[in-house]
Amino acid sequence: MTARIGIRREDKSRWERRVPITPTKARELRESHGIEFFVQPSPIRVFREAEFEQAGVHVQEDLCPTGVIFAVKEIPLQYFQPGKTYVFFAHVIKGQPHNMPMLKRMMEQGCNLIDYEKVTDERGRRLIFFGWHAGVVSMIESLWALGQRLRWEGVANPFTEIRHTYTYDSLATVRADVHAAGERIKVEGLPREITPLIVGVAGYGNVGRGILELLTDLPTVEIEPTEVAKVASDPNASNRVVYRVLFKEEHTVAPNEPGTHFDLQDYYLHPQKYHSTFEQYLPHLTVLMNSNYWDARYPRLLTKERARELFGGPQRRRLRVVGDASCDIQGSIECTLKATEPDDPVYVWNPQTGAVTMGVAGTGPVILAVDILPSELPREASEYFSEILEPFIPAIAQADFSVPFEEVDLPSEIARAVILYHGKLTPDYKYIAKYLSPQAE
Repeated sequence: MTARIGIRREDKSRWERRVPITPTKARELRESHGIEFFVQPSPIRVFREAEFEQAGVHVQEDLCPTGVIFAVKEIPLQYFQPGKTYVFFAHVIKGQPHNMPMLKRMMEQGCNLIDYEKVTDERGRRLIFFGWHAGVVSMIESLWALGQRLRWEGVANPFTEIRHTYTYDSLATVRADVHAAGERIKVEGLPREITPLIVGVAGYGNVGRGILELLTDLPTVEIEPTEVAKVASDPNASNRVVYRVLFKEEHTVAPNEPGTHFDLQDYYLHPQKYHSTFEQYLPHLTVLMNSNYWDARYPRLLTKERARELFGGPQRRRLRVVGDASCDIQGSIECTLKATEPDDPVYVWNPQTGAVTMGVAGTGPVILAVDILPSELPREASEYFSEILEPFIPAIAQADFSVPFEEVDLPSEIARAVILYHGKLTPDYKYIAKYLSPQAE
């Protein structure tokens, strides 16, 4: 029997133009594994219907002929069909309240759910992600925000020619503008108001790597966290470079117990035994980029209290922009109060009132909090995602989902990502039941 895969159109946001499987990849899988593909039409998808048709993909509204349906983001409740297998970013593993109705509906329909976020190797490292592109876009948008903030302050600067990422045709054209800004820094130097310009990057995963990659388009000098205060106060610091500093866990927290040394695994297992020490760096940074995973057990990088202290006086502070790529609402960056859209991506958090004002004008830090950053590079992000997803697609398409979960023939990486099977929470995800009503358990 021919394996059939459906590709759902994205409709969670008008900005969501990505696909999990590109036309090129669908053609390759059809030719090498005999998989038949069906894709729903979409008015906003970056890959047009003609591209899919030329790849031999059926373009039609009805995905009933398929047993497995791939998507990128969450799916509306009314869409789920009994017994089908769905593969997408479900955002349910933390018991996210806004997605519990969706999970309940899938349970009622006896669906199988495979979540990209939980496709991991034997060491727990994620294998399917858009993180690198999120990091790249967050850095681009933060440089844009810095340029606009400085312009509002009346400070001429080299970043004002950088535009929103989604307005460019490709990543290469964006990077050309960032590179041009870097050339201006080399030749003209930075204005004294922001010299030395120090960008702090918290996090070194896939998102952090994207941030650091984009910064290579500027003339950068890497410094250690222990050097930040010295460089910031050095009257001879160069105005023809951007100073870059990477913060790891050992730089941002310390054990509560005096005399105890930092231990990374202990911190992961017992974060309550540690407290934040990051406030020592905040007065010296121009831009803070946050890409850290966070939940309520962990100390924050920037609390509202610390932000009030930092921005409380009449003096203009060095810190202009906080690029919160993680976009955890009131999370590691506590003054991230809401998610924003690509065409209106930043707001200023007022430390005195706690209010937010869209744009770059006002007292307090400019917060970048777009939660769908990779969608601003939809073609490149989709091609990358489809490439790393491809090795797992044939096994998912050809699996017999009628057998008991323990017997289903899936790669271990995918089996670890099965949250629902026949509408029931699998053993590793039984804990999610506490976020559901008793009837759903």
